[in-house]
Amino acid sequence: MRRALVPLLAGALAAALALACAPARAGQDEAELKAAFIHRFAQLTQWPPPPLREFTYCVSGDAALLEALRTMVQRVAGAIPTRLQALAEPQRATQCQLLVLGTSERGQLRRWQEALGDDPVLVVGDSAESFRNGAVIGLVIEPNGLAFRINHTEARRRGLTLSYQMLKLAREVK
Repeated sequence: MRRALVPLLAGALAAALALACAPARAGQDEAELKAAFIHRFAQLTQWPPPPLREFTYCVSGDAALLEALRTMVQRVAGAIPTRLQALAEPQRATQCQLLVLGTSERGQLRRWQEALGDDPVLVVGDSAESFRNGAVIGLVIEPNGLAFRINHTEARRRGLTLSYQMLKLAREVK
């Protein structure tokens, strides 16, 4: 059943990518597009056993993205309960399955990475700097829209398995 969902989810990610080719109109539109990507990333990632009983999205440093993600998650019912949390401090990040870092300050990024250690957390950075500093996925605004890069080595180190479809659609995989 899970394999049957992959083409459907990959198609939805491709549709989000197509939307990304049009420049974002305003901050809210950008946040909604990022939320759509992040939601698909979660659906196209496998966490190590045991199976998840609850899924927690955490967002640090971007209230607009948190609200857009909340709207997205409420609209799409999942198989397991989903929670959203705004985080200000890295110590609570280990409670998350997916963590969005809205900062690009190198020292802050290091603090978050150190707090996470090797935990199986899908770290999505909202800048090229966060991608260079250990995020598994980096969302980057380019002249033609939104793109993403994947650090597959970091994903494997964290015990995460990323869908081939997602790897194929990434702008860069390292």
